[in-house]
Amino acid sequence: MCQNITIREARREDCPALLELVRELAVYEKAPDEVTVTPEHFENAGFGPHPVWKAFVAEDKGRVIGFALYYIRFSTWKGSRMYLEDLLVTESYRGRGIGKQLFDQLIVEGKEKKFSGMVWQVLEWNEPGINFYNKYNAKFDKGWWNASIEF
Repeated sequence: MCQNITIREARREDCPALLELVRELAVYEKAPDEVTVTPEHFENAGFGPHPVWKAFVAEDKGRVIGFALYYIRFSTWKGSRMYLEDLLVTESYRGRGIGKQLFDQLIVEGKEKKFSGMVWQVLEWNEPGINFYNKYNAKFDKGWWNASIEF
Protein backbone atom coordinates (compact mmCIF):
# COMPACT_ATOMS: atom_id res chain seq x y z
CA MET A 1 0.00 0.00 0.00
CA CYS A 2 1.05 3.54 -0.69
CA GLN A 3 1.11 5.37 2.64
CA ASN A 4 1.12 8.96 1.39
CA ILE A 5 -1.78 8.63 -1.07
CA THR A 6 -5.01 10.45 -0.27
CA ILE A 7 -8.36 9.16 -1.57
CA ARG A 8 -10.98 11.90 -1.71
CA GLU A 9 -14.03 13.04 -3.65
CA ALA A 10 -13.22 14.77 -6.92
CA ARG A 11 -13.63 18.53 -7.09
CA ARG A 12 -14.33 20.83 -10.03
CA GLU A 13 -10.69 21.90 -10.17
CA ASP A 14 -9.68 18.24 -10.69
CA CYS A 15 -11.39 18.07 -14.09
CA PRO A 16 -8.30 18.87 -16.24
CA ALA A 17 -6.30 16.17 -14.45
CA LEU A 18 -9.21 13.73 -14.73
CA LEU A 19 -9.43 14.31 -18.47
CA GLU A 20 -5.70 13.69 -18.82
CA LEU A 21 -6.18 10.36 -17.07
CA VAL A 22 -9.18 9.59 -19.30
CA ARG A 23 -6.92 10.15 -22.31
CA GLU A 24 -4.28 7.87 -20.77
CA LEU A 25 -6.95 5.20 -20.35
CA ALA A 26 -8.04 5.62 -23.97
CA VAL A 27 -4.46 5.05 -25.13
CA TYR A 28 -4.23 1.94 -22.92
CA GLU A 29 -7.51 0.67 -24.40
CA LYS A 30 -6.16 1.26 -27.93
CA ALA A 31 -8.75 3.98 -28.68
CA PRO A 32 -6.93 7.30 -28.30
CA ASP A 33 -9.16 9.14 -30.77
CA GLU A 34 -12.41 8.09 -29.09
CA VAL A 35 -12.28 10.71 -26.30
CA THR A 36 -14.43 13.48 -27.76
CA VAL A 37 -15.98 15.02 -24.64
CA THR A 38 -15.09 18.69 -24.28
CA PRO A 39 -13.59 19.96 -21.03
CA GLU A 40 -16.64 22.19 -20.55
CA HIS A 41 -19.09 19.32 -21.01
CA PHE A 42 -17.07 17.05 -18.74
CA GLU A 43 -16.93 19.65 -15.96
CA ASN A 44 -20.59 20.62 -16.28
CA ALA A 45 -21.68 16.96 -16.27
CA GLY A 46 -19.93 16.46 -12.95
CA PHE A 47 -20.30 19.82 -11.24
CA GLY A 48 -23.04 21.74 -13.04
CA PRO A 49 -26.62 22.23 -11.88
CA HIS A 50 -27.56 18.59 -12.66
CA PRO A 51 -24.45 16.45 -12.12
CA VAL A 52 -24.59 12.98 -13.63
CA TRP A 53 -21.27 11.58 -12.42
CA LYS A 54 -19.23 11.44 -9.26
CA ALA A 55 -15.61 10.46 -8.82
CA PHE A 56 -13.00 9.70 -6.24
CA VAL A 57 -9.41 10.65 -6.89
CA ALA A 58 -6.12 9.32 -5.62
CA GLU A 59 -3.76 12.17 -4.87
CA ASP A 60 -0.03 12.20 -4.16
CA LYS A 61 1.44 15.48 -2.92
CA GLY A 62 -1.32 17.50 -4.60
CA ARG A 63 -1.17 15.60 -7.91
CA VAL A 64 -4.13 13.51 -9.07
CA ILE A 65 -2.64 10.15 -10.05
CA GLY A 66 -5.77 7.99 -10.26
CA PHE A 67 -9.53 8.09 -10.25
CA ALA A 68 -12.72 6.06 -10.13
CA LEU A 69 -15.73 7.67 -11.82
CA TYR A 70 -19.25 6.34 -11.47
CA TYR A 71 -22.85 7.21 -12.06
CA ILE A 72 -26.14 5.76 -10.86
CA ARG A 73 -28.09 3.45 -13.11
CA PHE A 74 -31.41 1.82 -12.40
CA SER A 75 -32.12 -1.86 -12.90
CA THR A 76 -35.75 -2.91 -13.00
CA TRP A 77 -34.60 -6.18 -11.45
CA LYS A 78 -32.16 -4.89 -8.82
CA GLY A 79 -32.95 -1.20 -8.19
CA SER A 80 -30.36 1.58 -7.99
CA ARG A 81 -26.87 0.40 -8.80
CA MET A 82 -23.50 2.06 -9.13
CA TYR A 83 -22.06 1.94 -12.63
CA LEU A 84 -18.26 2.20 -12.60
CA GLU A 85 -17.41 4.04 -15.81
CA ASP A 86 -13.66 4.24 -15.36
CA LEU A 87 -11.01 3.20 -12.86
CA LEU A 88 -7.44 4.17 -13.62
CA VAL A 89 -4.17 4.68 -11.84
CA THR A 90 -1.50 6.38 -13.92
CA GLU A 91 1.11 3.93 -15.14
CA SER A 92 4.00 5.00 -12.91
CA TYR A 93 1.88 4.41 -9.77
CA ARG A 94 0.42 1.02 -10.66
CA GLY A 95 1.11 -2.02 -8.51
CA ARG A 96 1.06 -0.10 -5.23
CA GLY A 97 -2.50 -0.86 -4.11
CA ILE A 98 -3.95 2.49 -5.18
CA GLY A 99 -6.54 0.90 -7.48
CA LYS A 100 -7.64 -1.22 -4.53
CA GLN A 101 -7.99 1.88 -2.35
CA LEU A 102 -10.17 3.53 -5.00
CA PHE A 103 -12.27 0.40 -5.56
CA ASP A 104 -12.72 -0.10 -1.82
CA GLN A 105 -13.91 3.52 -1.54
CA LEU A 106 -16.51 2.81 -4.21
CA ILE A 107 -17.75 -0.16 -2.19
CA VAL A 108 -18.02 2.01 0.93
CA GLU A 109 -19.91 4.65 -1.08
CA GLY A 110 -22.28 2.09 -2.57
CA LYS A 111 -23.09 0.62 0.82
CA GLU A 112 -23.59 4.06 2.40
CA LYS A 113 -25.99 5.05 -0.39
CA LYS A 114 -27.71 1.66 -0.16
CA PHE A 115 -27.17 0.78 -3.81
CA SER A 116 -27.89 -2.85 -4.64
CA GLY A 117 -24.48 -3.37 -6.18
CA MET A 118 -21.94 -2.14 -8.69
CA VAL A 119 -21.50 -3.05 -12.35
CA TRP A 120 -18.82 -2.25 -14.91
CA GLN A 121 -17.17 -3.49 -18.08
CA VAL A 122 -13.67 -4.76 -18.69
CA LEU A 123 -12.15 -5.54 -22.06
CA GLU A 124 -11.65 -9.26 -22.65
CA TRP A 125 -7.93 -8.78 -23.37
CA ASN A 126 -7.30 -6.69 -20.23
CA GLU A 127 -5.81 -9.45 -18.08
CA PRO A 128 -4.51 -7.10 -15.36
CA GLY A 129 -8.02 -5.64 -15.00
CA ILE A 130 -9.70 -9.05 -14.99
CA ASN A 131 -7.22 -10.34 -12.41
CA PHE A 132 -7.86 -7.26 -10.25
CA TYR A 133 -11.64 -7.74 -10.34
CA ASN A 134 -11.31 -11.47 -9.68
CA LYS A 135 -9.80 -10.59 -6.29
CA TYR A 136 -13.26 -9.20 -5.43
CA ASN A 137 -15.01 -12.37 -6.66
CA ALA A 138 -16.61 -10.40 -9.49
CA LYS A 139 -19.07 -12.17 -11.76
CA PHE A 140 -18.53 -11.78 -15.51
CA ASP A 141 -21.62 -11.93 -17.75
CA LYS A 142 -20.23 -13.49 -20.90
CA GLY A 143 -23.66 -13.92 -22.48
CA TRP A 144 -24.31 -10.18 -22.84
CA TRP A 145 -23.22 -8.04 -25.76
CA ASN A 146 -22.62 -4.33 -25.48
CA ALA A 147 -24.72 -2.13 -27.73
CA SER A 148 -24.70 1.61 -28.39
CA ILE A 149 -25.82 4.26 -30.83
CA GLU A 150 -24.34 7.70 -31.49
CA PHE A 151 -26.47 10.85 -31.66
